[in-house]
Amino acid sequence: MPELWDIRDQNRNLTGKTMLRGDEIPPGMYHLVVHVCLFNAAGEMLIQQRQPFKHGWPNMWDISVGGSATTGDSSQDAAERECLEEIGYALELHGEPPAMSFTDGNVHDDYYILRRDIDLTKLQLQYEEVQAVKWASLAEILEMIDAGTFIPYRKCFFTLLFEMRDGRGTRSRLR
Repeated sequence: MPELWDIRDQNRNLTGKTMLRGDEIPPGMYHLVVHVCLFNAAGEMLIQQRQPFKHGWPNMWDISVGGSATTGDSSQDAAERECLEEIGYALELHGEPPAMSFTDGNVHDDYYILRRDIDLTKLQLQYEEVQAVKWASLAEILEMIDAGTFIPYRKCFFTLLFEMRDGRGTRSRLR
């Protein structure tokens, strides 16, 4: 079944319009993408390796969970759904706002930065998306970016995520 996305305006308000995943987002319109960064008590981030057949960044390592909000999803709903779908972990946000939100291009990005001690052996990875998960330190992730095995985020962005892992975030607008 095709995935439907709500179209939002520059201020994140719903426009009442939807689009199919894969269609071009209309100029001046946006869709919502959520990211969940899970950290353990040792300060490591849970990272996932994408499947080799996954479109976009095959076999690459990425942050814990991420994906697009579908029609009717709030940001929290989308984060909870994506976490359960991709790694089989039931996340409860109970209205908690994202730690960090920004707009880049035609995407509103919300980042949830959470501390959870998760037993990786109990996770059920979504075959279509994820081939492996592991805990990694900031140094390990930066080395993986250098080695070309991690999606090439800016290193300073990961430094920020790790600095924010035990505190509240900030909202900013990047253009």
